[in-house]
Amino acid sequence: MKFVMVPGGWQGGWAFDSVAAELHRNGHRVEAVTLSGLEPDGPVDVDRPPNLDTHIDQVAGIIDRGDEAPVALCGHSYGGMVIAGVADRLGDRLDQLVFIDAYVPADGDSCWSLTSDRFRELFIDGARADGRWVAVPEGLDPRARPHPMASFVQSIRLGDKRGRALGRTFISGGAWTGSPFVDLTERLRDDSAWRVHEIPVGHNIARRDPHGLAAVLGALPPGSARRGALTPRR
Repeated sequence: MKFVMVPGGWQGGWAFDSVAAELHRNGHRVEAVTLSGLEPDGPVDVDRPPNLDTHIDQVAGIIDRGDEAPVALCGHSYGGMVIAGVADRLGDRLDQLVFIDAYVPADGDSCWSLTSDRFRELFIDGARADGRWVAVPEGLDPRARPHPMASFVQSIRLGDKRGRALGRTFISGGAWTGSPFVDLTERLRDDSAWRVHEIPVGHNIARRDPHGLAAVLGALPPGSARRGALTPRR
């Protein structure tokens, strides 16, 4: 299977290095994306930060230009917003959607509307310098970069496309302090359209348990027969 992996806020494709290495060893292909504006060494237009649409366009282009291999599109945290938008456009090109402790939006949702008060405060405090870029929180990898505020606050637009069924998996990091995903996890456990796994190591699963995450991803069944809408029940 081919995995396309979208990181969460402030991070780049490097966040999946250890996971990708394990998947490669087991015969899978992996493309880990660094979203526009988050490149560790690339030029950044500070006056024109990318938004959610920019990131959806970027990942959709990667899928669209790829071959016909089955794709498992994975997103961590904010990356869930991105993969939901890509699936809305290119669902027929995908085999699996995997939300790794990630936001699962309905039409009109944003990262801002779905997150917890703890993260809203972090976004506001981090953007005080110019209102455009959210500073890197303490404790992240030195390669992390300020994240565009526009992508956190823009609402997603999703249609009601119900093409070929996709496998849908949610991987929870457990009930860490300030998590916006605890109630979502429990709702999805009761939804027959979803598989739910728990790797209770906190939010940054790829860093804290790359072996466990790679094991769950590598065990995804191809061509899921499950059916259901992209978005969770409210």
